[in-house]
Amino acid sequence: MWDTQATTFNPASYIPASKLPAVSAAVLAACDARDGLTDGILNDPRQCHFDPTTLLCQGADSASCLTAPQVAALQKIYEGPRNAAGQPVFPGYLPGGEEGPDGWGLWITGPAPGRSLISLFGVGYFSNMVYEKSDWDPKSFNLDEALKLAETKTAHVLNAIDPNLKPFQARGGKLILYHGWNDAAIPATNTIDYYRTVVTNLGQGDTDSFVRLFLAPGMQHCAGGPGPSFFGQFGDAPTNDPEHNAFAALERWVEKGVAPSQVIATKYVDDNPAKGVQRMRPLCPYPQVAKYRGTGDANAAASFVCAPGTK
Repeated sequence: MWDTQATTFNPASYIPASKLPAVSAAVLAACDARDGLTDGILNDPRQCHFDPTTLLCQGADSASCLTAPQVAALQKIYEGPRNAAGQPVFPGYLPGGEEGPDGWGLWITGPAPGRSLISLFGVGYFSNMVYEKSDWDPKSFNLDEALKLAETKTAHVLNAIDPNLKPFQARGGKLILYHGWNDAAIPATNTIDYYRTVVTNLGQGDTDSFVRLFLAPGMQHCAGGPGPSFFGQFGDAPTNDPEHNAFAALERWVEKGVAPSQVIATKYVDDNPAKGVQRMRPLCPYPQVAKYRGTGDANAAASFVCAPGTK
């Protein structure tokens, strides 16, 4: 609802799909090379401090720039919702996932004002489950009030944030979490925040014994995007072994005690396995990242090594 208000409360703030390629290009121009490889993928978008004001139209409005209200909306989306005291209550969306079939044009801005998927989910949730008013006006949304009421009415059913995984650990459970850095549906930092609460609750050593978090650069919601995004999360992979298939890696971890040190992800041409492999790259356990060795085929997994990253 925060993002819906950002792009619809003032009609002039709506960012049409025709402008998303310009936003994406500006983000990549500012940040793509920071990880040592210019490949259209941000290894860790948290390191990208993109300034939306650089897109402000200097003359007539066009698809290559943003108006002042649109710049303000973009800043709000990246920043994330804050309460009346200015404190963040949920992560904002990260730069780098704006363009593409599963990007902002589907999830955040939509084909028209108020027609994005997050808008449909948000309005449906608050009108039907929180306020129980079919004619609830989204423009009346007040973050502090709505959040308090939503937690009172639905948190006990919907929240999945308990960091105490001790019972799961005690019966031998292993957990592989994954998230695409370019996810335009749910910010990847939300999964990082949950992982951190588990570490805080159990300690790093205990957590490492049964939990791994893998973040996929360039991957959008569940799959897709410019980065390698097929690694067995749907049950299949180019080769169904523990090195390429997260399910096989999980099975080996449970049955043989071998924790996954990496999982190699694949990018197919047009995301179609029948068209062949475009690139492969290792996904590394958080907070490690896949660093380019500096030489070798940038589309080959062997050209990358898991290295310390930012927590």
